[in-house]
Amino acid sequence: MSLDLLVTNVRVVHHDRPEAERADIGVVDGRIVRVAPGIDPAGAKIVVDGGGRLAFPGVVDAHQHWGIYNPLAVDTATESRACAQGGVTTALNYMRTGQYYMNKGGDYADVFPEVLAASDGKSFVDYAYHLAPMSRRHIEEIPDLVAEHGVTSFKVFMFYGSHGLHGRSADQNSFLMIPEGERYDYAHFEFVMRGIQAARERFPELADEISLSLHCETAEIMSAYTKIVEEEGSLSGLAAYSASRPQHSEGLAVSIASYLAHETGLPTINLLHLSSAKAMDAALRMATAFPHIRFRREVTVGHLLADIDTASGIGGKVNPPIRPREDVEALWGHVLAGEVDWVVSDHACCRDEDKFGDPREDVFLAKSGFGGAEYLLPGLVTEGTRRGLSLGDIAKLTSWNPATRFGLRTKGAIGVGFDADFSLVDPAVDWTVRAADSESTQEYTPFEGFSMTAAVTDTFVRGHHVLAAGKVVGEPVGRYLKRPTGA
Repeated sequence: MSLDLLVTNVRVVHHDRPEAERADIGVVDGRIVRVAPGIDPAGAKIVVDGGGRLAFPGVVDAHQHWGIYNPLAVDTATESRACAQGGVTTALNYMRTGQYYMNKGGDYADVFPEVLAASDGKSFVDYAYHLAPMSRRHIEEIPDLVAEHGVTSFKVFMFYGSHGLHGRSADQNSFLMIPEGERYDYAHFEFVMRGIQAARERFPELADEISLSLHCETAEIMSAYTKIVEEEGSLSGLAAYSASRPQHSEGLAVSIASYLAHETGLPTINLLHLSSAKAMDAALRMATAFPHIRFRREVTVGHLLADIDTASGIGGKVNPPIRPREDVEALWGHVLAGEVDWVVSDHACCRDEDKFGDPREDVFLAKSGFGGAEYLLPGLVTEGTRRGLSLGDIAKLTSWNPATRFGLRTKGAIGVGFDADFSLVDPAVDWTVRAADSESTQEYTPFEGFSMTAAVTDTFVRGHHVLAAGKVVGEPVGRYLKRPTGA
């Protein structure tokens, strides 16, 4: 067989077995056609010697935010380069109407084509979008978004009830750009769930891949505790921000969301970026209470690597907050117990001039979110293997599980028939995180100075070599993924 690409001498990581297996990978027309040792290189157009490195399935980073602080076209070009550095070959981005992102309201029939046009032809990795129904009209549009644009995943931001993106907000309608007379509240969340369940019933062949993700924090709890923390004044930095958005606020929101899912009959619920022991406790309790709901539990690499004392300054402000070390350890316990479904970056590039307020050290004036896709696979391999997490479980957490949930039928594994998305990882190299080395336009990172013992050296997207010897190469090859892929 004539191959377009042959990658030899690698140790292939599979999601369904703990250890890597020596093999070569043969590619034709962007798809994997053979995985076996000793494939004959004769006739292969391009041969890449993997040098004995690990070959991981391309990371399906199910939680990113291109275009939140920078123009979408700019972020698509630059932050997809950071993706390639972290072994990410598919980026699923959250998008909504309102302030930030596209900075406009209105129907998705009008806004989403603009989103697609802004990102078209600029990405180095494949990408898709989750959409947030912010208004009653958006709920009505869900079936058309599924059928016409292949959008099968949606989002609710529970904390927007009386909070803006970065803190208190008294003008919800202006911030979210929703029609006068409408509210973004628990009743709206219920109707979103009913709308998504109606779409599942309308498209039964896609039902398992149509889901709702929820950012679980409770606005009323956060508003009260923010006032307490600011008035007391004994805490500062990330410790203050964590205390102002307490862990039980997450747990309460998880419980409310879960009961609404039970009430509306929506079984495909994704609980996003659970950051604390209390949030995970609530999520597991709800899974026991409502066994008919197929919950998925998400954790970010930031919440697994950094705590309020080790993160590099208030550049680590994010929602939900970076937590104390005991929460980090609790999350790792759940990862190792198999109670977390996928790990993401929650990448949201916020440049220095936008991130920090005046005074710079006031965490409540800083904006929320930071990049991190470039550290996703290296960070998880570094810390996970140290703690006993198998290579296969890392592949499951970063690729197979999110691909399966979100309708990416040709992604998530190194196997015949799958897209040739994979990265080569050196698992035995010592390096130090420096923001200056990132392809992101963000000039800082909360991981500054962190030690890593694994590095992504090469990344392939549908057989295209987009990262070679640690450097982004070539032109953008990423495509918008109308889901389900490979239907």
